[in-house]
Amino acid sequence: MNIYEIKFDDAFGFEKDLSEYKGQVMMIVNTASKCGFTPQYEGLEKLYEQYKEKGFIVLGFPCNQFKNQEPGSNEEIQNFCKVNYGVTFPVFAKVDVNGKDAHPLFELLKDKARGLGGTKAVKWNFTKFLVDREGNVIKRFAPSTPPEKCVDDIEKLL
Repeated sequence: MNIYEIKFDDAFGFEKDLSEYKGQVMMIVNTASKCGFTPQYEGLEKLYEQYKEKGFIVLGFPCNQFKNQEPGSNEEIQNFCKVNYGVTFPVFAKVDVNGKDAHPLFELLKDKARGLGGTKAVKWNFTKFLVDREGNVIKRFAPSTPPEKCVDDIEKLL
């Protein structure tokens, strides 16, 4: 499956697909509001602001699969991101990233960019996947990798 054919819901329930971002470098992140890594929203926003004019976008996909760290509604998540971290990059509807109900987007990302030791599963919130302008999944970054440590890889693709 081509990454640009994958459909998902925005935070307001409208169907979207990644073709809207075709030609851009994408960082796709599973996010959560009550996680130790939640302050990474700030770094992700800085990356987005720094590189958006060069064709870079951050796409946030909230997930409640890790110790229920994203319990809010889609509306509450949007408000949290804007009020607490000034997020302007798109944050979509909640998805599952692992298990039988894992979203097809994350199935593709996990298949193309395996984790440590070749594992497929997403380990935790704020796992980051970098996708080039042609839709190729280039790299997976661990949840503990701060966004600013992704700059060299992003710049190579821009």
